[in-house]
Amino acid sequence: MKILLAEDQTMVRTALASLLRLESDYHVDEAVDGVDAQKKLQESDYDVLLSDIEMPNLSGLELVQWAQQQQPNLRSVIITTFNRSGYIKRAIDSGVRGFLLKDAPINELIASLQRVCLGEQVISNELLLQALGQHDPLTEKERKALRLASQGLSTQAIAEQLFIAPGTARNYLSEAINKLHASNRTEAARIAHQKGWL
Repeated sequence: MKILLAEDQTMVRTALASLLRLESDYHVDEAVDGVDAQKKLQESDYDVLLSDIEMPNLSGLELVQWAQQQQPNLRSVIITTFNRSGYIKRAIDSGVRGFLLKDAPINELIASLQRVCLGEQVISNELLLQALGQHDPLTEKERKALRLASQGLSTQAIAEQLFIAPGTARNYLSEAINKLHASNRTEAARIAHQKGWL
């Protein structure tokens, strides 16, 4: 099995890759973030993309969505510290075949990867039930605007990043604030992040 591991924390990435190589006969390539993973996926075919969620430049979910279009047969698995329900729901909607927590034992990870390669979907029942009970009210455009706002960008800068008019950016932020019952964009971003919707 050929695996691409995308993880921005060096210590976590190298430890996980070493354990996978040690405990199995998997070939594991490492990507330092989502953008690096995109480059590697364009250069080579993989059986499994094993990706963290929270990475700079390109999140794990954005990477998975892109990868599904490039390599339809690629099986994507999210591995994360966060069991936020919004992440799980968005991951499932993105076509992820597995959603695993980083604190799981290595033999459980390997067994899960084998099941994914056999065509199964591996997500713990507890996490799945938690995810299905929560509705993400944000549209993709509102989510992108809110994510940029959480980085401290002005409305003008957000508009430039998203190639839209400043008034449209303001509308996206206003809608997100209203939907999340927040008093401002900072609070809306905090709520969305806690829920795993950002």
